[in-house]
Amino acid sequence: MTMTKPAGRARWGDRLVGYPADRAEAYRRAGEWTDRPLAHRLQDSVDRYADRPAVTTDAGTITYRELGRRTDQIAAGLLDLGLSPGEPIIFQATNRLETVLTWYGCIKAGLVPVATLAAHRGHEIGHISRAVGAVGHVVEAGLSFDLVDFAREQAQGHPTLRTMLTIGAPAGEGTPVETLGADIAPDDARARVAAVQAEIDPLDVVAFQLSGGTTGVPKVIPRRHVEYWDNARLYARRLGWTEDTRVAHLIPIIHNAGISCGLHAAHSVGACLILATADVTQAFPLMARARATDVLIGHGHYQAVASPAFDEVRPVLRTVILSGAKVSSELFERVDDGEKRWAGQLFGMSEGLFTVSPHESPASARMTTVGTPIADTDEIRILEPGTETEVADGEVGELTCRGPYTIPGYYDAPEHNRMAFTSDGFYRTGDLASIVVIDGVRYVSIDGRIKDLINRGGEKINAEEVEQLLVTHPNVANAAVVAMPDPRLGERTCAYLVTVDGAVLSMSEMREHLQARGVAKFKWPERLEFVRAFPQTNVGKIDKKRLRADIVARLAETPDQ
Repeated sequence: MTMTKPAGRARWGDRLVGYPADRAEAYRRAGEWTDRPLAHRLQDSVDRYADRPAVTTDAGTITYRELGRRTDQIAAGLLDLGLSPGEPIIFQATNRLETVLTWYGCIKAGLVPVATLAAHRGHEIGHISRAVGAVGHVVEAGLSFDLVDFAREQAQGHPTLRTMLTIGAPAGEGTPVETLGADIAPDDARARVAAVQAEIDPLDVVAFQLSGGTTGVPKVIPRRHVEYWDNARLYARRLGWTEDTRVAHLIPIIHNAGISCGLHAAHSVGACLILATADVTQAFPLMARARATDVLIGHGHYQAVASPAFDEVRPVLRTVILSGAKVSSELFERVDDGEKRWAGQLFGMSEGLFTVSPHESPASARMTTVGTPIADTDEIRILEPGTETEVADGEVGELTCRGPYTIPGYYDAPEHNRMAFTSDGFYRTGDLASIVVIDGVRYVSIDGRIKDLINRGGEKINAEEVEQLLVTHPNVANAAVVAMPDPRLGERTCAYLVTVDGAVLSMSEMREHLQARGVAKFKWPERLEFVRAFPQTNVGKIDKKRLRADIVARLAETPDQ
C-alpha cells in the first residue's frame, strides 16, 4: 500500500521508530491493523448505534448520536482557537463526561492528546510538555490542587504552550470545553472534522501515553491510528462485549488502561461506558443503578471488593477483570461464583501487550495466571534476564513481546530504545514471567519484576527518579527507595536515607522539599528509614533485596511511622 507522507509524521520525523514492513503487512492481513483514522472508527459506532447510550456518569447519560455531535463541535471549536492538526495537547483531568468529550474532540481535530495524570506536577509536566512540544493544556478545576493556576504557571516562559482549556472552571478561566463550539451548526462541524480526517495517515500518532519509567521521568509512548482502536477492539472481543454490555470504569480514564479497556473498547462495539471515579462510595452505587455488567478492578480496589460495600453492585455484574497484583483464592471466589459471575485477569502496559483470561479457561487458570495475548499476531518470549536466550516453559525469565499494538520504540529515545528492545524488536517489559501450560494452553504467569518500580495502586513509581530527587536535599548524602507492602494499594514507597552527619530529617521536611521541586504527590515516600550505610551486593551495588526484607520486618514491628 502506498501512502503519502503526512504533516503529522513529518512533525515527528526520525524521533518515531517505525514498524518493519513485513510485520506491518502481517498485522494488516490478520485484520489487527485497520488503515483508517481513529475518528472514522468512532463515527462507525456513532452511525450504527446512534440512539443507544454511549456514556453514563452520575450527571446523566448521553447517546452515541449526542457523543458524535458534541465532539464534532468541540473539534471545530479547537480549530477556531488556532490549533492545528498534529499539535499535542496535555490532559490533566479526572473521570468526567467533559474529559471524554475533549479527548474525542481533540482526536477529531487531528490534535494529539498527551495522557498525563491530574496528580502530575511541574517536575513531570514541564519535562513532558517540552519533550513533545505541547501547545495546549486541558485542566480540571475544583480539585484539591489548583490545576488552573498550575497551567498558568507552566505556560510562563514555555516555548510552545499557548492555549489553556478548562473543565468546570468559573467564567474567564481559560477556554471552557463545556461551551466550546456549541454555537457551530452540527452539519458544519461534521464537514470540518471530515476534512481534517481526510488528511490523516493511519500511521500518524493519535495519542501519546507515558511509561511508568525505569530511569528518570516517564518515557513518551506514541500510539498510532492504525493500531490504537484495534487494540481496544481486540480487548472487547476477548471479553465477548456487544452493544448490550455496560462497562464500568473506576481508575483514571486518561490512562492507557482507561482508554484501551474502558473508553475505546466500549465504543468499538457500541457498548455503554459507565464512567465512575475511584471513590467506591460513589462508584459502587452508580454501577448498581446503571446495572453495570463488566468492570476492570485494579489492585488498589481489591480491598473494597472484599468489603461489604461491594455487595451493592455484585448482583448486577457478569464479568470482573482483576489486574495489578496476585489474586487470592478468597478474592477470586468473591467475584466468581461459577455460574452467573465470571472472573478473569488482565496484564497490560502502555507500551502495548495485553494478556487476558479467555472465557473458556478453567477457574484454576483464571485465578493463577494473567491469561493469553489478545491478538493472534502477538508474540511472547521469556528470556534469561539480560540476554536474548529463551527459557523453557515453566521457567521464570524476563517477559518480552512484540505485536500489532506493542510499540517498536519510545519517542525520541534512541539510547533507551537500544536497551529496551531486543535485536529483533521484542520489547523488554522488565517483568519476570513464565509460561504455564494448562490443558494444552500456554498461559502467562507474572512472577515479579526486574525493573526497579513501585506499583502504588496501579501507578508506577520509578525508584531511581525519586532517589535522584531526594539526594538534592542538602542533608541527604544517599538514598535508596524500595516498595513496602500495603493492604489497600499493594505497595507504597519507603526511602532509606544516609544523611549528612547522621541527621534525622522529618517526613514533613522531605515532603516540603519534593513539593518545592514540583514532584507529583503519589511519588513522595510514605516512610523514612535512616541508616549509616546501605547493604551491598557482591558486586558493590545497593542490595535492595535486603532493604525490602528489612522494611517488611520493620512493618511487622512498627506498622506506623
